[in-house]
Parts: sequence; structure tokens; C-alpha cells
Amino acid sequence: MPSDSSLLRRRPIALARTALALCGLAALSGCGWFSSSSDPKGAAASCPSAVILRPLAQTAVFAPGAARQPAGVAFYGVLSDVEVKCDRIAGALRASLEIVLVGERGPAAGAAGTLDLQYFVAVTGPDQAILSKRTLPVRIAIAPDARRSGVSDRIEEIIPLAGRPPGDLSIVLGFQQTPEVVEFYRNFRGR
Repeated sequence: MPSDSSLLRRRPIALARTALALCGLAALSGCGWFSSSSDPKGAAASCPSAVILRPLAQTAVFAPGAARQPAGVAFYGVLSDVEVKCDRIAGALRASLEIVLVGERGPAAGAAGTLDLQYFVAVTGPDQAILSKRTLPVRIAIAPDARRSGVSDRIEEIIPLAGRPPGDLSIVLGFQQTPEVVEFYRNFRGR
């Protein structure tokens, strides 16, 4: 068994070796050996946040000639979820969005089973100024024996960065509301 004095002499050497190994690993990681950013073509770029605007997450479609109140609603539309993935391309981002939209029969739906809606995707800057906006149509078919149905809409947006970091931008979504729908939700909150 080694004496206490030989253990004390070996401990500083072991500590020095460990410290050198850790310094070497730290130096290598600074060179990009362990970073996924060393291969920009294969690495996913950071994305702006993607959010559904709460006041514009729902819409209503009224039956022809029906009163603009809950009993007159043929269908409700709901922006349910959004996911975004990004890739860098020559001073811009290619944002691939997957948007889940749901259609639900209202009290005045009758036998109809197709719901046509308009929603928008906008890119905003750090001051919430709209940098770009696009309105998109979506059709949701609801089977005659079903109350609701959903679709997954996949779109791509090219977002010029103009020297801004992606974190300074936001992608916002909502339904394009008609004045009658805005008035409906002002008077009748929720469904």
C-alpha cells in the first residue's frame, strides 16, 4: 500500500493532467469541432417565433340570410397549431410552416359540409411593424356524420433578413376577418 506522502505527490500530477485535458477540449470546441454550425448546409437555422394571434384564432361563417348571432353560425373555424422549421438561404430564411386548422359545424350548418376560409401569415419586425403579409385560402371538408374536421396546411415563406437576426422577427397568423365577424365576436365572446 502506498504511503500518504506518495499519494500527495501523485494527486497534483493527476489534477494537472485532468486540467490539461479539459483545456484541450475547450480549445477544440472553440474551433467548431463539436459545434453543429461547422456545416451550415446541414444545420437548421434558428427561426423567428411563430404565433397565432389570440383574437384572430377563431372565425365564424354564417348561414345565408341568418342573423349574426350564435344560432346563425353555420361553421366555426379555429387556427389550432403552428410549427416552423427554418433553413438559411443567401441572406434570407426559408421558413416551412405546418398549420393545423379545424372546422366545426355550427347550429345553422344544415347538410353543407365544406368550409372555405381565409387566413394570413405575416412577418413582423422587432417594433411589430408588418414586413410582409400573405393571405391564404383553405378548404375544410366535414363528413356528413361528423361535427368537426381538420386539415394540415403546409406553406413556405422566404424571409429576407436584411442583416437582422432571426430572433428579432416574428411570424404571426390569424383569420382574415370580415367586419360582420368582428362585430359578432365583439358581441358574443367565444363559441
